[in-house]
Amino acid sequence: MNAVTWDQRERIIALLAGASADPAVRCVVVTATGRGFCAGADLRGAPAAGDAGERVAGDVARMIRQGAQRFVTAVMDCEKPVIAAVNGTAAGIGAHLAFACDLVIAAETARFVEVFARRGLVPDGAGAYLLPRLIGPQRAKELMFFGDALPAAEARAMGLVNRVVPAEDLEKTAREWAERLAQGPTRALALTKQLVNASLDSDRATALAAEATAQELNMTTRDAQEGVAAFVERREARYEGR
Repeated sequence: MNAVTWDQRERIIALLAGASADPAVRCVVVTATGRGFCAGADLRGAPAAGDAGERVAGDVARMIRQGAQRFVTAVMDCEKPVIAAVNGTAAGIGAHLAFACDLVIAAETARFVEVFARRGLVPDGAGAYLLPRLIGPQRAKELMFFGDALPAAEARAMGLVNRVVPAEDLEKTAREWAERLAQGPTRALALTKQLVNASLDSDRATALAAEATAQELNMTTRDAQEGVAAFVERREARYEGR
């Protein structure tokens, strides 16, 4: 069910950082093989703590900051659009991984489970940050307090999922969306992502100042100049991601 090991987590973080830095990468798709998308964290994959001695206050907080929180924020901070193609159950950190993506496509068989309370745990991996901003505090509390499985169709109705498709169409739909994004003005999309994400924590003056600065930066790109020229010349724009 694709529980995330320590090694896998570090690999995915590195891949997302590499995608941000590589001009040839213009969109990222996060998906999985098998029956599940991600069953949560697999603590058996963590480095051995044999030499660490007895756990002391601060150890768990440090582990969360360096682990689950880095994992989820790597998606939010990636400078390319990130699509989640959720093929099955997304539980715990797996659900938060999907919710952190810019767009979420789910198979009809997918489910999202805030499993933490069922294990006597507090949601981590930015869950209590993401969910209230996506669906409001009352619905977020309902999902987190009860830990019931949320079918894909209900997740879409709540606003957690952009589109639900038959399982056999998931890969095709994700590829179509990724190709459209990869042909777009990549730097403009990156700045748009930053503006939208930051707006959730900004007042109006700060958000509008950031918007003006983003447009100033964007107008120096080749793609912005191409987009304006294509409009004036009444032709299709040819974006190169620069």
